[in-house]
Amino acid sequence: MAVPMSMGALLLSEIAEDPLYKDEGLCVLGIFGKSAMLPDSAKESLVNVLADKNIFPLFGPDEADCPAGGSFIQAYYSQDSRVLYLVLTSVYDNRQLLRACETLSTGIGHSEAHDFWKGAEKQHCLQLLYLFSLCHILLLVHPTCSFDVTYDRLFRALDALRQKVLPLLRAAIKDCSVSKEWKLNCRPCPPRLLFVFQMNGVLKVSGGTGSSGLSGNGADAPGGSSEKPKKHSPRRRLQHALEDQIYRIFRKSRVLTNQSSNCLFTVPANQAFVYVIPGPDEDPIGALLGQLRANCALRENDTGVSVPGNRRYQQMRHAARQPSFNVENSSLSTAGGQLVDCTLKEFLWQHVDLVLTRKGFDDSVGRNPQPSHFELPTYSKWAQVAFKLYQVLIDSNEEESAELAMKLQAQMKVLEGFLDADSKFSENRCQKALPLAHSAYQSNLPHNYTTTVHKNQLAQALRVYSQHARGVAFQRYAVQLHEDCYKFWSNGHQLCEERSLTDQHCVHKFHLLPKQGEKPEMDRNPPILYHNSRGRSTSSCNCGRKQATREDPFDIQAANYDFYQMLEEKCCGKLERIHFPVFQPSTPDPAPASNEANKPLESGASGEGERLKEKETLGHSPGEGTSLSLALSLGHSTDSLGTYGEGAEGQEKRPSLVDRQPSTVEYLPGMMHSGCPKGLLPKFSSWSLVKLGPAKAYNCHTGLEQPGFLPGSAFLLPWDIVIRCRSEEEPGLSEPLDGGPSSWPVPNKALAGKRGGVSGLGRGRRRDDVARAFVGFEYEDGRGRRFLSAGPDKVVKALGPGTVKEPATRVLNSDMPLYIPSPAQGRGLKPHYAQLARLFVVVPDAPLDIILNPQVQPGPPPCPVFHPEQTELLLPPDSFWVLRFPYAYVTDRGPCYPPKENQPLASYRVLRGVLRANTVSPTP
Repeated sequence: MAVPMSMGALLLSEIAEDPLYKDEGLCVLGIFGKSAMLPDSAKESLVNVLADKNIFPLFGPDEADCPAGGSFIQAYYSQDSRVLYLVLTSVYDNRQLLRACETLSTGIGHSEAHDFWKGAEKQHCLQLLYLFSLCHILLLVHPTCSFDVTYDRLFRALDALRQKVLPLLRAAIKDCSVSKEWKLNCRPCPPRLLFVFQMNGVLKVSGGTGSSGLSGNGADAPGGSSEKPKKHSPRRRLQHALEDQIYRIFRKSRVLTNQSSNCLFTVPANQAFVYVIPGPDEDPIGALLGQLRANCALRENDTGVSVPGNRRYQQMRHAARQPSFNVENSSLSTAGGQLVDCTLKEFLWQHVDLVLTRKGFDDSVGRNPQPSHFELPTYSKWAQVAFKLYQVLIDSNEEESAELAMKLQAQMKVLEGFLDADSKFSENRCQKALPLAHSAYQSNLPHNYTTTVHKNQLAQALRVYSQHARGVAFQRYAVQLHEDCYKFWSNGHQLCEERSLTDQHCVHKFHLLPKQGEKPEMDRNPPILYHNSRGRSTSSCNCGRKQATREDPFDIQAANYDFYQMLEEKCCGKLERIHFPVFQPSTPDPAPASNEANKPLESGASGEGERLKEKETLGHSPGEGTSLSLALSLGHSTDSLGTYGEGAEGQEKRPSLVDRQPSTVEYLPGMMHSGCPKGLLPKFSSWSLVKLGPAKAYNCHTGLEQPGFLPGSAFLLPWDIVIRCRSEEEPGLSEPLDGGPSSWPVPNKALAGKRGGVSGLGRGRRRDDVARAFVGFEYEDGRGRRFLSAGPDKVVKALGPGTVKEPATRVLNSDMPLYIPSPAQGRGLKPHYAQLARLFVVVPDAPLDIILNPQVQPGPPPCPVFHPEQTELLLPPDSFWVLRFPYAYVTDRGPCYPPKENQPLASYRVLRGVLRANTVSPTP
């Protein structure tokens, strides 16, 4: 084997052994430890020294042959010396450590980085366990000359892991052709552990012949004093001190015991097991010349006579193994009487000889030492066992060993308590912080609560947790805290998240709604219940003559339709009304319009798309029917008809014939507003327009005789509409001004050509020239208290019976608020708002048309403008009408909630132009 190779490649390859060596045993030597970045500090360089060959490169293995951050074993088999070298490289070597750092991404978290390093450390432990199960001798290399006490913790972890996985290793090698002791102990012998330290400047280097050249022995004391020289050099005394220190540490921690067969490894009792490699010579050329003379000099037993092949091989083997002198008992000394320090090869070969001569290691101590088993295998037997253990411990690709490898990985938790002290501390710390965080979460909690409360309490719990928890387990236990709090919340403490149309939460815990025909069941899990916020209010019916208590609504039908339908049966069901158009299905199972269907079709749509493009139904006055049908029959454009145009008062737009066909398949799920798709109608109307009777049904002296009104606030505002008549001087006028049909000026504007305007007319003619209507914007709060408004910020106050100071022009020419503070506030600090509920209109018996066009914007932009399903409603003369506004306003995106305390009320408004009066042209 000329070059080193990886362990996996070695076991899969077939080495052609020399027949002379085939039947002889081999010594397996494992090398592990740490190495620095200095030249010749790599562990592989020791093999070059021991084999007297440049086998491994000077600067470590090639980067392409070693995984970044992983551990790997390189093997070199020296057949002539019968030694198999196994070199373990891991992240404890600085070159491999740098490669591992390069693979880590910059954005990786602390916990992920910790898991990466601990994973590399566990892999290193498995590789070490593999070496301790196959080697006779193990060489621990350290880049300094001080012992690293962390090895004590590592060896205790390996010993505990080996005892756990021993049954699995026995099962793996049960079919190998080795001795019973090997199968029982899963190793050829208790391996002997040797230590090699490198000099790092602790001891000064000085010149010396035939020695290490270390000063401090007192031979050259200043002043010429001749002290007796010490027997051992400073380096040897350092080695002895390290041996004593290491032995005491391992005996104290029970890594070493009296019986060597029970230990992870042994150390010799009567031989040196620590070697300190001296520092580099100050004269490298002289050192090289000295090594050359030593290698070229003839030994005493060497002769120049050539010998036959077999005997010559035996002599070479003996010369290679035998040191030039005994390490401890050598009689050679320097001129000062010091013993000569041995070389690394001489130090190691005394232990290798015990293996190759089959003497074994007798390292048990105590009164009754038990002999430990020892076996010197051939390469083929050793490779058979090594391959089986490699499949279980290192590479578990085979199906036979996959199950054993999985069981072994389950036992790796034994290492966590020994190796990962940071995680163990963090685990304990986080486990203590978790109950404190749970208590912080559950403090001052109601029995049922919403998502907002849950998130607030969870944030408080995380703050408490972060004050006490530390370490790499912080994130894992924080996730567990999230899960525990969510589990606590969802296990019977979750409040229903549904909010009513008045922005009140449902008070029930998480529940399901009853299906059609299904009864509520409290005992179900989750229970089947209707939503309930425990909120109640008092509202009036469509006409306002009867009040009743209503539950806080959670859907638009209950808010704007069901409650009023229930009261119609008791009050206003028989009153005359104007019905708003609603959805009329043509199929038994109509469906609400989907979002895709609501999108406007492009101009290039197909004929089928044009047929599906249906528009909103637009109302028109009876007087417009003739002109519309005439225009359609003549083929003229009907663009002049249509809804009240936004932003351009008085302008109208007539839709096409296709736009006037509402859908009979899909209905509008919400309310009609400016942003809803065209051609769709709701299943019910949220508005109501009923007739209370003729104009004389309203008595201006008594006001509205309905319940709930505040004193003095039930009087409608007068609206005087001036009729423009022809003057007496106009030619062709033979009859007096009798208030007949004529053109009308703008309300409250003086007549042209008449001095003094309206006041200049005689008392007898005033009744004929001015038509008086009455208007009232009624507001109602949640307690059923009602009042009429005289302006955007004023309540109607009657000075006497029927005496109202303010005219209706102010409320008609300005945007009226949808919500105003109730004049009868309660004792609480929270203000009560009254909502615009009804519009009362008294139409006089006069030749004029009063057109109703309500438009409501229940919120700040981009809130849409709501309007009834039919706009531009003509109110017949001599009638008393009441328009009931919706109780709640809902779009397809959700409800428009009432304003909060800090929201301006000006954004919630009814647009001006609710009513306008037009003259009626005289009949020819």
